[in-house]
Parts: sequence; structure tokens; C-alpha cells
Amino acid sequence: MTTTEISPDGAVTKTAAGSVAEVAARFRGLLDAKGVMVFAIIDQAAAAQTAGLSLRDTVLIIFGNPAAGTPVMAAAPLAGLDLPLKVLIWDDAGVTRVSYYSPESIADRHNLSPATAAGLSAINALTDALTKA
Repeated sequence: MTTTEISPDGAVTKTAAGSVAEVAARFRGLLDAKGVMVFAIIDQAAAAQTAGLSLRDTVLIIFGNPAAGTPVMAAAPLAGLDLPLKVLIWDDAGVTRVSYYSPESIADRHNLSPATAAGLSAINALTDALTKA
């Protein structure tokens, strides 16, 4: 069963079936199928190992649609700190979690109009599809 939690700072966390690697691969497949640009995939656990440190399985995927993000950054240049969108896929004691900042929290943080922020809502549908798979 998928659960969704929203923290006071607007971070949305959902559960997903499968390992971090499996969920990350599924998400990449969803993005590719929708023609969404993937800017980077960062294996944060592997990066920690290069420093001799240990970190739970954690992968950050940075992605977006320039047609949706450009108007946001044109209206509020500091929104570039939140864009492109990011999804963190991480292991929570054997449960895979998918976390991201809600479109509403990004819109509030940058005082975006509903029309300008509308393109950000795609992250909800993408993560819903991922966590219901």
C-alpha cells in the first residue's frame, strides 16, 4: 500500500515497491517515456563511499521540462534554486521512499501565480505513477 506524507516544509514522501535501484530505474523509464529531460542522476551513497563514508541507498534524479520551468524562472529567477525538479529515492530501513518538494511549496516560496506554477504539478502525476507501479 502506498502512503504519502507531507512535512511542514512541503516535502512530499511516498513509498514505492522495490529497491532504490529498481525504483530509480522505473522512474527513469517513466521520464524517458514522457520525453522529460533528465539532467543528472546522482548516486549519493556511491559518492559517500568515495569519501570513505557509509550512506543508505540514496539516489537523486534531477529532471524537468524547459517549456514548463523557463516561465517559472523568468517570473522568479531564484526559482532556479528549486529547478530543475528533483526526486530523492532512498532506503528507509528496507522501505523505499520517494521524496520531493511539492509544487505548492515551490510556488509559495517564490510567490508564483497559479498559472505560472501550473507546469510544476506534473511531478505529482509522475511520482503517483511510480509509487503505484
